[in-house]
Amino acid sequence: MGDVTRILSEIESGDKGAAEKLLPLVYEELRRLAAAKMAGESPEHTLQPTALVHDAYVRMVDVAQAQNWNSRGHFFAAAAEAMRRILVERARSKHQQKRGGDRRRVELNENISIAAERPIDLLALDEALAEFESREPRKAALVKLRFFAGMTRDEAASALGISSTTADRYWTYARLWLYERIERSHEVE
Repeated sequence: MGDVTRILSEIESGDKGAAEKLLPLVYEELRRLAAAKMAGESPEHTLQPTALVHDAYVRMVDVAQAQNWNSRGHFFAAAAEAMRRILVERARSKHQQKRGGDRRRVELNENISIAAERPIDLLALDEALAEFESREPRKAALVKLRFFAGMTRDEAASALGISSTTADRYWTYARLWLYERIERSHEVE
């Protein structure tokens, strides 16, 4: 049993000090995953990867009832979900009218590109992902691990206990389904 799995078992058993031992072991990997996710965010995003890791970790470990993680992969899947929820909550709060959600920050810069690629609409993705998850929970779990946790195909496949070939099929299907659903929601606007 690896150190992370052992400490996860201790947390599950109610050992209050185990959470302090876990963070140093998983911090760099969580930060790498958060940094990979944050690299795809729009330039207006103010949350830093370190803050995302800390917020996600607190949500996962600092709760009244001990969590039950079966493995290292299950822990990182839970981290991906926590990061997704934090990013969606921040996107929702930024879009609220009372916070100026209808305004966009524009930097005055000589090198500004008019044809800049459209940033990912986290709210549209979250809505589409929720619908997709109700239909295809395993495929949605793969999307969360790949997109929100920044895991590679092989890492996500291992965390879900599926083959890399199956992960490729799930990923291709999920991307097409989500892209179509998000594009349709933009057409309605």
